[in-house]
Amino acid sequence: MTDQQADQSTEQSTDQSTEQSTEQQFEPLTVTYEHLRHSADAAELSEFARRDLPDRADQAAFSRATALLEAVGGNPNTPVEDRVFLAQTMPFPNVLVKLAQDPDPAVRKAVAGNADDKNWLVGRLTKDPVPEVRDTALRNKKTSWKMRLEGAQNPEVDAATLAFLATLGTEIEEGAPAVLSSMVRRAVALNPNTTDETLNKLADDPSAEVRHAVAKRRSS
Repeated sequence: MTDQQADQSTEQSTDQSTEQSTEQQFEPLTVTYEHLRHSADAAELSEFARRDLPDRADQAAFSRATALLEAVGGNPNTPVEDRVFLAQTMPFPNVLVKLAQDPDPAVRKAVAGNADDKNWLVGRLTKDPVPEVRDTALRNKKTSWKMRLEGAQNPEVDAATLAFLATLGTEIEEGAPAVLSSMVRRAVALNPNTTDETLNKLADDPSAEVRHAVAKRRSS
């Protein structure tokens, strides 16, 4: 056998070993995932939820751990406090998507306030039927301006959240797009749930459109 043939034989052997290793790792992951997805053992599920993640440098172990957290987060037998913990701390969309559909509003509220949310995910939660979840999502910096505007126009949004939206582009997020933030503050001024205190602030708004909206609201 020549040296070249020997090298090719070694490469083929290595490739086969890698494929076999990958197959061996995949099956246990699938089995463990399905086990955790259907487990009724609260203690076991809690332990997985609180387990430290592997170092990101170990990509295979890290990916496996986040996949298993998806199963744990989507299992209603996982204790609520552990689902809330995951919803507050996880930056992984696959885990947060599961938790955003949780039947317990406390879990969805925790997702809504997670600063690592994707804007499309927190945007969904601005439409949540539970006011606390919806209002928390509207306060999240990841919420799009479109969702903020729709929230400011929604007559079911509470006064405290409207007061928050009324500060966008002025007191907070001062570098925000002037036109978009002005549209949100104008919508707040026209919302029937906006308090007199918030209207008084908006009456001195730097945007003429917002000031005109306050005047229109007060004259109606």
